[in-house]
Amino acid sequence: MIKIVIADDQALVRAGFRALLDAQPGMTVVAEASDGAQAVRLAAEHEPDVVLMDIRMPGMDGLTATRRMPPGPRIIILTTFELDEYVFEALRNGASGFLVKDTEPAELIQAVRVVAGGDALLSPGVTRRLIAEYASRAKPPHPSQNLGLLTDREREVLSLVGTGMTNDEIAGKLFMSPATAKTHVSRTMMKLHARDRAQLVVIAYESGLVRPGWV
Repeated sequence: MIKIVIADDQALVRAGFRALLDAQPGMTVVAEASDGAQAVRLAAEHEPDVVLMDIRMPGMDGLTATRRMPPGPRIIILTTFELDEYVFEALRNGASGFLVKDTEPAELIQAVRVVAGGDALLSPGVTRRLIAEYASRAKPPHPSQNLGLLTDREREVLSLVGTGMTNDEIAGKLFMSPATAKTHVSRTMMKLHARDRAQLVVIAYESGLVRPGWV
């Protein structure tokens, strides 16, 4: 059973999401929060698998709440605008992806399943747009000591993940099988303590492995 917490300051939005998700087999909404501080408290209390987090809320906003979340839940950022100025920062602070609020119901359901399963909710196209729009505003690159743990091949794979490539695209680029590409991505995540692909994208940029002009 996938346990979900919904954090949004609009009661009507919460009610709509709850009705949709509770109706799905294998999903249950365990709590609703009207602001970020309440979301953090409820996540600690209910230990959900997924938190749907509105990025713009009064009091503690979704960005701060994402940063203060207890370990465990995967966070999907909800935003009105596909390229919200805070989305990249939310990914840096631990979010696994984002959805616009007017997304189709089937896409929301699939998103919850994907994130609960441990994958990042970042399509290559969205990743590239995010990078092009906001990575240039990120903090100046600083080499990560953990990058020294990677093999040359893993560093190469990390840079390609950072440009928004899928495992299949990486496989084609590096002349390897998709299974081998997936293995390299998994090992890179483990060595860098990244919980999903979204975190690898952030690391690739903050370490300077990939630069905005490359996309």
